[in-house]
Amino acid sequence: MAVAVGIETSRDEAVDVFSRWLEEFAASMESADVPGVTCLLTADCWWRDLLALTWDLGAFHGVDKISTMLSNHLPQASLTDIAMVTEVAPRLQSPEGQEPFVEGFFTFETPLAVGRGVARLRQVEGAWQAWTVMTGMEDLKGHERALGSRRPVGPRHVPGATSQKNWKDLREAKQAFTDRSPDVVVLGAGQGGLAVAANLGLMGVETLILEKSERVGDGWRKRYHSLVLHDPVWADHLPYLPFPASWPIYSAKDKVADWFEFYAAAMELNVWTSAELVSSEYDEAEGRWTLRVQTPEGERVVRPRDVILATGAAGEPNIPAIPGMDTFQGTAYHSSGHGSGSDWAGKKAVVVGACNSGHDIAQDLYESGAEVTMVQRSSTYIMSQEHGIPAIFGSLFREDGPPTEYADLLSSAYPWPMVLDGAVAQTKATAELDADLLASLDAVGFQMNDGPDGTGLMGYALRNGGGYYIDVGASRLIAERKIALAQGSGVAEFTPTGIRLEDGRELDADLVVLATGYSNMRETARRLFGDSVADKCPLVLGINEDGEIGGLYRRTGQKGFWFMGGPLAWVRIYAKHLALQITADQGGVRHF
Repeated sequence: MAVAVGIETSRDEAVDVFSRWLEEFAASMESADVPGVTCLLTADCWWRDLLALTWDLGAFHGVDKISTMLSNHLPQASLTDIAMVTEVAPRLQSPEGQEPFVEGFFTFETPLAVGRGVARLRQVEGAWQAWTVMTGMEDLKGHERALGSRRPVGPRHVPGATSQKNWKDLREAKQAFTDRSPDVVVLGAGQGGLAVAANLGLMGVETLILEKSERVGDGWRKRYHSLVLHDPVWADHLPYLPFPASWPIYSAKDKVADWFEFYAAAMELNVWTSAELVSSEYDEAEGRWTLRVQTPEGERVVRPRDVILATGAAGEPNIPAIPGMDTFQGTAYHSSGHGSGSDWAGKKAVVVGACNSGHDIAQDLYESGAEVTMVQRSSTYIMSQEHGIPAIFGSLFREDGPPTEYADLLSSAYPWPMVLDGAVAQTKATAELDADLLASLDAVGFQMNDGPDGTGLMGYALRNGGGYYIDVGASRLIAERKIALAQGSGVAEFTPTGIRLEDGRELDADLVVLATGYSNMRETARRLFGDSVADKCPLVLGINEDGEIGGLYRRTGQKGFWFMGGPLAWVRIYAKHLALQITADQGGVRHF
């Protein structure tokens, strides 16, 4: 029976409400009483399970679908020891324009794992029921992360240790992999690769990262000179090693790159730099890959059980085949190859594309003294950093927000379809605050939209990783006509002196930057692993029918092959779940 209380709920009463609801929830869950559980839920409840019950990532909407999921998995999951978290006590939340709700955390165990959950309760006809529930796996029993009381004692305090090899000697030997193969190979030492390798290492799975650049962090370090992250620092911590309290709110790309290099060293990650995959083959019978890797010391062969592609969710640079490029007497390249605008002072530059990279590069070129024209081929979603970023990250990722581990739990307790539903109102509210900015762009003919189905930036980010611009100054330059705009027409061809648009206009240029985005990450898999692997994998990004992001953080269809990518906040949260699946497979953990 649902718990009934009065409408006015104080902080202490919030704890009491959650405690009494959880007592009934625990009794029903632990006895696998599905009707008993569902009577504690609203009719339109969302339940997101992250491996704890289903051993998969998935969102279930409505009592009927939740009931089916619980009937299929709850008896085998055998939950026990469900208990309220008191470190961060349940609290009453009263968002503007929404019904108040009580939000709290709980812990639980299964025979195979320990987990944490989140429930949000609303009053329905005087009774408190959950309108969102999340159950997530934290650790596999027997493979717990080496944190806190499970941390290593150090090389000189291990029984049998000798003085012949110190910590550095042992690290170099471990990283060399001369006498063994790694259990897992990760391609790419960006945020995704580092985060998942850190989790795997703490779970006792030997992992090697292959990075084709010379240094960890070069994926950021080698990007255009003016690049600064748009996400705030509170959302951008890597797992287990947060930025210092003095870190700026918005990070410069070289600062991030250096931090990545430090992170790899501090977390004792095994990285081979200047290492490029030459060939790959998967042995179905043996369940192992054979990877040939070119390193500065020569070719190496490693035979991991699992491979994680972490080269970036955006995938391969999308370089359109534009006729006449070989006749162009200037310089043309994709935005991924842009360095510094200072090289083009006093020159004419054309930037083809009007999303984040196009705007940032156009601004960089203008501020470096170039004469810049932006070609906008289709409409763009625009929001200001000032108003848009706080709206997206809300109360979770800010200076006075909850501790990161709890902010992550709260964030993951909103299934992606709910995130998109909320993004509609968020997008409208941001547009009202950005009214002057948007009007100034409209006045010069810049074409804008409000995102897929009105979901703004979040809709574009989840669908294809691009299609928007977070204004940090380029919009003002366009509105003031300091960056010229050629709107509404694609590029028909290059000419010897520039480009000709499809409507016949010609633009002279010394430089043409193709800010034309990236193809799907599955195409990176195709290039590196061939059609036989890529054709088994889903497209990366987009929301599937089960409410999860296509391709990322879960099984792909090719045994032993995984995709890892996304913004820093995503990879911090979901790297653990990917690592748990691999650890379970490699540890022979039998699950339903």
